[in-house]
Amino acid sequence: MSRQLTAIDLFAGAGGATQGLRDSGFRVLAAVENDRDAASTYRLNHPTVQLFEADIRSIKATRLREQLRLRPRELTLLKVCPPCQGFSSLAEGRAEVDNFRNDLVGHTIRFVRAFEPAAVLLENVPGLGRDVRSIRLQERLKALGYATRVYKVNALDFGVPQRRRRLIILALRGLRSSDRLPEQLREQGLDGPTSNPTVRTAFDCLAEAATEGDPLNVARSSTPTVKARIRAVPVGGTRFDLPPEHRLACHENLDLRGRNATASYGRLRLDEPAPTMTTRCTTPACGSFIHPTEHRGITLREAATLQTFPPTYRFSGAYGSVERQIGNAVPVLMAAVLGRTIKALVP
Repeated sequence: MSRQLTAIDLFAGAGGATQGLRDSGFRVLAAVENDRDAASTYRLNHPTVQLFEADIRSIKATRLREQLRLRPRELTLLKVCPPCQGFSSLAEGRAEVDNFRNDLVGHTIRFVRAFEPAAVLLENVPGLGRDVRSIRLQERLKALGYATRVYKVNALDFGVPQRRRRLIILALRGLRSSDRLPEQLREQGLDGPTSNPTVRTAFDCLAEAATEGDPLNVARSSTPTVKARIRAVPVGGTRFDLPPEHRLACHENLDLRGRNATASYGRLRLDEPAPTMTTRCTTPACGSFIHPTEHRGITLREAATLQTFPPTYRFSGAYGSVERQIGNAVPVLMAAVLGRTIKALVP
């Protein structure tokens, strides 16, 4: 009889990682999420998972283990994805770092001590790799008997139709050396066609599964000026293709200073992967988020599809909140591949 794979999802957000882990055969026992709208979204889609809507710092790890009726070493996987804004390259150059967010990384160790899971999976932006907290986390995991390895990955290599660079820390209990961990995660757990994922393939799949009356099938409302600017961007174009009357003064100033927001007011390209879905992933002024051929920004549902959420996945909250939840999520397919990888590694 095969072993039941179990997981706990810390900083669960809207549930992208939970969905992927469930798709790969894990039973997600519990999740922790502090954002009200994200927690509401999580409940809508994962009603059988015990969700703790709370600040993780207020949760006693040992008490949680007892509440779940687990003994140490019974949990297969502890998945962690602390808020990443403080590590992001977008934050580089700020006078201050948001330590309130970054200190949450250290709370991972409390849960590792309490549960002693077979594996620990941390997903974040590449900037975490340059942060001392990453080094300290690995040192403490090693002291607790875990071998760790750091991976710099692109969601594209997991079949996600999106260029999304991430950092993964994978830790396995009981290994003497990290040499037994895979050298590349992209080569593990793939069991289907994942090569060359594009916007076209994603949108074609969405069209086939479209649901009439889907509340997410709506684009961000725009002013007449913005609508005219979007219409002036050619297929495959960017703001640099705009005629002078539609250019923004702020962009001209950036160009004069030798800086540029190259992605602003860019169109997605059908036969290429999408850029990173950010927390403003349907806002044309904030990236290449204009529909490939139509004169509008992409809809919330289209953005969720590029994050590989199922077409029936429901979201809770106002427009901006849903946009943020989608941009912050772990792509579902990426989580599923990671889940299958871990499944093959744990005893």
